[in-house]
Formats: sequence, C-alpha cells, structure tokens
Amino acid sequence: MNQLFTDLQTRDLQYVWHPCSQMKDYETFPPIVITKGQGVWLYDEQGQRYLDAVSSWWVNLFGHANPRISQALSEQAFTLEHTIFANFTHEPAIRLAEKLVALTPRGLQKVFFADNGSSAIEVALKMSFQYHRQTGKSAKKRFLALTDAYHGETIGALSVGGVGLYNDIYQPLLLDTVRAKGPDCFRCPFQEEPASCHAPCSQFVEEQLKVHHQDITAVIIEPLIQAAAGMKMYPPVYLKRLRALCTQYGVHLIADEIAVGFGRTGTLFACEQADITPDFMCLSKGLTGGYLPLSVVVTTNEIYHAFYDDYGTMKAFLHSHSYSGNTLACRVALEVLTIFEEEHVIAMIQEKGQWMRELAMAAFSEMPYVGEYRQLGLVGAIELVANRATKEPFASRERIGYQIYQHALAKGLLLRPLGNVLYFMPPYIISEEDMHMMIATAKEAIEQFFQERGEYFG
Repeated sequence: MNQLFTDLQTRDLQYVWHPCSQMKDYETFPPIVITKGQGVWLYDEQGQRYLDAVSSWWVNLFGHANPRISQALSEQAFTLEHTIFANFTHEPAIRLAEKLVALTPRGLQKVFFADNGSSAIEVALKMSFQYHRQTGKSAKKRFLALTDAYHGETIGALSVGGVGLYNDIYQPLLLDTVRAKGPDCFRCPFQEEPASCHAPCSQFVEEQLKVHHQDITAVIIEPLIQAAAGMKMYPPVYLKRLRALCTQYGVHLIADEIAVGFGRTGTLFACEQADITPDFMCLSKGLTGGYLPLSVVVTTNEIYHAFYDDYGTMKAFLHSHSYSGNTLACRVALEVLTIFEEEHVIAMIQEKGQWMRELAMAAFSEMPYVGEYRQLGLVGAIELVANRATKEPFASRERIGYQIYQHALAKGLLLRPLGNVLYFMPPYIISEEDMHMMIATAKEAIEQFFQERGEYFG
C-alpha cells in the first residue's frame, strides 16, 4: 500500500481509536477509507473495490445499500425514528416480536429488546440469575461456559468467554465462571469423525455439572460454530446432548446465536439442526442485515412469569437501554425477515453453500499449509498449520493470517483472519462469478505469502 496517507487517513489516525486493533500497525498499514458499498463490494476513496467476504463482521446478509432495506429505513425515518420503550411501544417492535416468536424454536414466547450482541448476553445472564433467585434457588450464581467460547466484550460477556486474547488481561474483573473443555473436531481427543460421532466430548460439561450444578444458573453455548475461536465447527448431536444435560441438572441453556442465526449455518437458526429449544436465545448481527444495531433475547413464558408480580415485590426485570426497541432498527429487521420469506433465502444459502464447498475443496484441500477446510452453511474456514501431519499450528507471533489478509486486500478481497484461520462469510446475495473470485483470490494470497517466505509450495 502507498505509504503516503490520504487526508482522511491522517485525520482518522489523529482522532479515532479503532476496535480490535493494535493502532501502531496503522502507521504502516493505514485504515482504508470506504466511501460507498454496493452489493458484495466496498469502494474506497480511490475507487478501488473490495469483495466483502466477511459481511462486514458477519452482519451484512443481503448486500450493501440493499434497495429494499434502504427503502424501508427511509420510509420509517419520516414517520417515527425512536421512542422510549418503557410504557410506550410501536407497531414495528410488536410485529417483529410476533415474527421472531413464530420463527424461533417452539416454546420461546417472549422477546426482550437490547441494542447489540454483548448486551443481549448480559440480559440473558441476568435473567437466568434473577429467575433462580426469585424461584427459591439463590445458590445458583455461577455460569458454565466452554473453552474457546466468545460471547462479547462487556464484563459479563467476557466472563463467559474463553478466548485468552480477549479475556486474559481482564481476569481480575471477571465473574467466577465454571469452565468445561469445548468440542474440537479438528483436533478431536477421541479420534472421532463429526459425521458419525455421538459427542463423547460432552462428558467434560457433564463432569462439571455433576460437581457444580447446585451453584450453576446456566450453560452458555455458541450453537454449531465457535466463531471467534477460528470458526470451530461441531455436529448437532453435541447440542442435543447439552440440552439433555441442562434439563437433567436443572440449569438453563443459553444459545448465543448472535453470529450463527438468520441462515448462516444453512437453517434459519442453528438450534433447529439439533431440534432443541434453549431457555434463552440471543440474536443480533444479521437481524438487521448490517444496517443498524439491534439485539433481542427470546425466552419462555415460564421464565417470564417468574418476574410477573405486583410492583412492590420488586421482581421486575429492570434492565434497560436508551435505544431498546429502536423503531428504525425494528422496521429494518422486519424487512430482513420479509426478504427471507419472499426470496426463499434458506434454499439459496444451501445452494450457494454447495458452490462454495466445491470451489474451496478444489482450491485448498491439497495445499501444503492447509490443515483443514471446513464449512457449514455459508461459513467456510481455512485452518493454516505449520505441519499437516501433526496439525501443529503456526506461532501466533508470526501473524500468518494477518499477513495473508494484507496480500488479499491488495488483490481486492476483504478476508479478515482469526489467528491462523482465514474464513469466508459472504453476503447471501453473492453471485457465482464473485464466489469464484473470492476463492481464487484467497488461494493466490496464500500462495504468494508462502512463496515470499521462500518456502516450497505446491
């Protein structure tokens, strides 16, 4: 990249602190100033375009500047943009709640609005704790979470996360969480294959529940994909087993579908593939198609009724956000769900998922430093390893993924890595031609990187 920064880049670096970034990196690799988006493409101030293969942090489902969503947003903005949501309501929120109850797994009947994924996790954690407190189980004040889990960046959400990159520095501030080893199908300790296994790794959760169930209020899980851990995928049988364990030991199951909901795994919600109903389902990201911040927690009538009483009993759930139930966001979310219905999106995802699988397997399966290509729905992941036979990972300090990401950007592909894992999570509207470009360019970037290291390739 040209080291002469533009005016906007210079001003950005003078005043802006970017998320999930070491700002010193920007001295030599400045932020790209995006001026417009169209479909799967983002355009910078020089007119260079980039295929958004990560859906702008997993939120964009139907393309940038989508005409239907933009029109719905515009119309709503001229009618009502926002109103306080305590003692007030509005039709977009009511209609959205009705649709979500109809679409989510059976038994989920009440919708609580928040404004981002981490907030939804905080809501579910607090609801679960308060429910048990108000039903005579005050000993239940800990949560059980998995290794390599990621549930957000606020203190409660971090407490149930398990990725050290995000958590370690804050350990003195975090809740006392019970931790169980999570599923790892790529490096399975039981030598099982995902297609045929019966989730023996669920025993790690069961062992902790046996010992701690009287203290545990809920188990929290990312259904089918541990995303921030490197798109670690596991079979539905593990979810089914976890649901049974939670029921057996009298603890709640919180399904964090923030990243995997709304079609990403090939079904509208990942929990459908295990035919389970969690006690809480947290949703955000794709809910508004990448337009506005919004999240919800969908839960059961049983949990709702533990808070329903005369005011003087102080059983109400007093959690709130200024932008809870934001009217614009709710209207956009309604349009997103309407697109799912009218444009047969789930069938489209399944078809395009097959295209992506075939192209990716042909491109990556025999590459020397690719330990595995794995895919579920329209989520594909390339795990880079130093040794294919032993599955030895590259040292994190080498920043292999980050360097390949830079090569890909220079070729017009936004392919943000997760450590040594490169992943595809494109908008659902991606064409076959653009998918070919995405896969071919990723392959070129990987090859170029290892060739420049002077290592034998291919």
